[in-house]
Amino acid sequence: MYAVAGRVKDEDIALVRDRTSIVDVISETVTLRSAGGGNLKGLCPFHDEKTPSFNVSPARNVYFCLAGETRVITDQGIREIRDLAGGRHRVITTHGRFVEAPFRSFGEQPLLHLKLSRNGQKKTVRATGNHRWFIRGRTGDKRIERTTADLRPGDRLAHVFPRALATRDGGHTLSPSPFGISRGIVFGDGTLLDRGSIAILYGNKDKELLKWFPLNDTYVSDGRITVTDMPAYFKTDLPPLTESLSYLFGWLAGYFAADGDVAADGCIALDSAHREHLEYVRDVCTRIGIGTYGIREYVPTGFPDAQRPNGEKGCTTPIYRLTLMGGDIPEDFFLIGAHRDRFVAAGKKHERRGWVVEAIEDHGEVEEVFCPVVDGTHAFVLEDNILTGNCHGCGQGGDAIKFLMDAEHLSFIESLERLAGKAGLQLRYDTETGAAPAPRPQAGQKQRLIAAHAAAVDFYRDQLGSPGARKAREFLAERGFGRDAAEKYWCGFAPDSWDALSKHLRLKGFTAEELTAAGLSKAARSGSLIDRFRRRLLWPIRDLSGDVIGFGARKLFDDDDGPKYLNTPESPIYKKSHVLYGIDHAKREIAKRGRAVIVEGYTDVMACHEAGEPTAVATCGTAFGVDHIQVLRRLLMDSDSFTGEIIYTFDGDAAGQKAALRAFEEDQRFVGRTFIAVSPDNMDPCELRLARGDLAVRDMIAGREPLVDFALRQTIARFDLDTVEGRVEAMRRAAPLVAKIKDREKRPEYARKLAGDLGMDLDPVQRAVNNALRGEAAEQQRVPRPQAVADSPQRRVEREALKLALQEPVLAGPMFDAVGPENYGDQVLQSVREAVAQAGGVSSATGGVVWIEKVRDACTDMGGQMLVGELAVEPLYVDGAVDPRYVQITLARLQGGALATRIRDLKSRVQRLNPVAHKDQYLALAGELFSLEQQARALREQAAGEL
Repeated sequence: MYAVAGRVKDEDIALVRDRTSIVDVISETVTLRSAGGGNLKGLCPFHDEKTPSFNVSPARNVYFCLAGETRVITDQGIREIRDLAGGRHRVITTHGRFVEAPFRSFGEQPLLHLKLSRNGQKKTVRATGNHRWFIRGRTGDKRIERTTADLRPGDRLAHVFPRALATRDGGHTLSPSPFGISRGIVFGDGTLLDRGSIAILYGNKDKELLKWFPLNDTYVSDGRITVTDMPAYFKTDLPPLTESLSYLFGWLAGYFAADGDVAADGCIALDSAHREHLEYVRDVCTRIGIGTYGIREYVPTGFPDAQRPNGEKGCTTPIYRLTLMGGDIPEDFFLIGAHRDRFVAAGKKHERRGWVVEAIEDHGEVEEVFCPVVDGTHAFVLEDNILTGNCHGCGQGGDAIKFLMDAEHLSFIESLERLAGKAGLQLRYDTETGAAPAPRPQAGQKQRLIAAHAAAVDFYRDQLGSPGARKAREFLAERGFGRDAAEKYWCGFAPDSWDALSKHLRLKGFTAEELTAAGLSKAARSGSLIDRFRRRLLWPIRDLSGDVIGFGARKLFDDDDGPKYLNTPESPIYKKSHVLYGIDHAKREIAKRGRAVIVEGYTDVMACHEAGEPTAVATCGTAFGVDHIQVLRRLLMDSDSFTGEIIYTFDGDAAGQKAALRAFEEDQRFVGRTFIAVSPDNMDPCELRLARGDLAVRDMIAGREPLVDFALRQTIARFDLDTVEGRVEAMRRAAPLVAKIKDREKRPEYARKLAGDLGMDLDPVQRAVNNALRGEAAEQQRVPRPQAVADSPQRRVEREALKLALQEPVLAGPMFDAVGPENYGDQVLQSVREAVAQAGGVSSATGGVVWIEKVRDACTDMGGQMLVGELAVEPLYVDGAVDPRYVQITLARLQGGALATRIRDLKSRVQRLNPVAHKDQYLALAGELFSLEQQARALREQAAGEL
């Protein structure tokens, strides 16, 4: 019972609850979608999240956001969740990614037993009744969310495995380390000897493993091969999980070759007498991305002579078996030919990876429960790869009355009266025995302020038709809005009076304190009450529920010395950082279409809506910020599982570009895709509609481009990309933008695109992005002028060509002379090429010491002279005698490399040109690019061969 509930009859409170639909109340603030089982879900309005965790149960008329517990897969192995509480750990989330999350205790809660089965194995998970689970749909590609209490026998729980780094179809590549392989073989088939360890290989099968010990001494005795001289830890220690993935993959392959087997049907199993070894193998498989089934225990048969501890005969020591999923394993994992042959022969087969619900039982248990809080997905993976929801940290829950109290910061009585009014109920108040009837309390302050604004709207709308409002009507008409539009958006006019509205509202019973608190009136210097707005066109600003909470006012007259736009000041109901103009009109279309268009002004919102884009909203006297984002995310269901669109519209001028770049900074708060639509000729949507019609507005929004593309283009456009300095500086400024892209899968592609736009190699651009990701300072990100390094392929070809000129001038002859110095990218090598020309050219040379001295004397610097001596004796990269074909191939590759650099630079210039605005220049460069690519193709054909 709430503290103030006794002032209203209990039966009336119950009637309000009964007559109120919690779905209708919450839908005014939160976009709800089906969560299965009759429940609904949305983004929780009480805490920041990216995946819907806010659950509504219409049948119970309550909402909740709760938790659960069990064993969890971490990057350090499977851990008891109670052992993780109080720390931050890396867990698997949706799509098989590892993310860091804090683990917390959520106090004592009732627990249910969830009985599961898979491939004959059974297990029990204990969880709270409201803990979230993901059920696979019939097609397997859709996940339905249900709570533990709502699960039904036969439901198939969703499963997630780590991203495979080595797969059967070659989709990913991970090569096993030879050092890891040898250690794994010793661990499985080795033993300790003196201070080290040895591997013992038996039979023809194990002979195949000998090649992994090329540097070790071996001994053959009694049909076995003994490999010696290995460290003891190869046998005694398991490799740390922090080892490289290649090393762990190699260790697993070696261990499997020693103790594993592939059955005729393709079943891949690893046996061990030590369960902890197989637990470790599961952890290694998790790190690599290989799926596993549970560990089974069995007692071998067929050993009747085995001696038991009690003296009886027969084997009782259990053996443990772990089965691996073949779909995640490549052929080169199998080091033994027989294993590989059976694996290939079995082919791909269906692998049942998910668990099925058998029963949900209530044993009356109440215990402390634990859960992580996973940002973004709000989901994590339990032991045996079961995907489950997590708790979200806010602990909010209750009924419709409680929701209004929390969401709109109302008192209990304010919430109750608002719901009663919507339900058409008259509340009755208790009278105490022997006392006079208690008077009906005044409505709460917030309701009074909202009522004052409602009365002000009616007053201002009436004034728009008055003679004094002609200027306001003309303003709207000049922008394409007639009487119907003015009525639709409740436009009004503040008359040429100091206190007309204040007097009007005082007559309706509102106090001076209420009008001042609402921001509708203010105190004059004389102490009298005067209107906040005067001689202005007004737009009422409404919240998500449709209540008017403030006004935006436009100056109309030149003698008005106030600002162009004047908004309601901050008040108990008006917070400009939370308010979006037009949200009341747009909210349902935003939720329906999955997108929101952000414009800059009131008339822009009207223009977009009238033009057929009803998702437009605008800020009110402040920049688009974090709190605005929260409002939109709840409407968009912005999450990892639902991709909405945010489309910014800005003018194409400098201010608009600056606003767009600022929007990119905030973009990282959205999961949904974020775009920008820039109007032609720097027109805003209202001007565009007036000039070119409704279709032009829709076309502008349809022609949106990703905000990151726009941000990168605007950033690098400030630099001269035809110079090395300009390209490097542009890279420094643009690389942090690539690093900020929230979708990590897109970063490499944008790094590659940035390199192309800049006309640079990918390596320095990727380094700059990686530095930005690591948070290094700008000074640390500075990259020196790109120069060819000694072992680069192009510099190697340049050196080879000069070696031919110095060592084989007769063969090189005219072919070498025809390839000029401009084809050399290295400055020192280019100076040697120029010295060859100064010495008379290769065609005039006969070879020998005299020719080399002549070239050396022609060099103008010490470095070139020393390089000539070096190139004159350095061996050529060719086996046997040099022939004209080798010279031809070398020179063709030299020209091809130089041409590739020119093509890259030219592509960068073409990509930066607008083909419409600079049509002639674009066509000329495109023609030149086509010609160069044709030459490059011919050179590649000519250079077919190997150096």
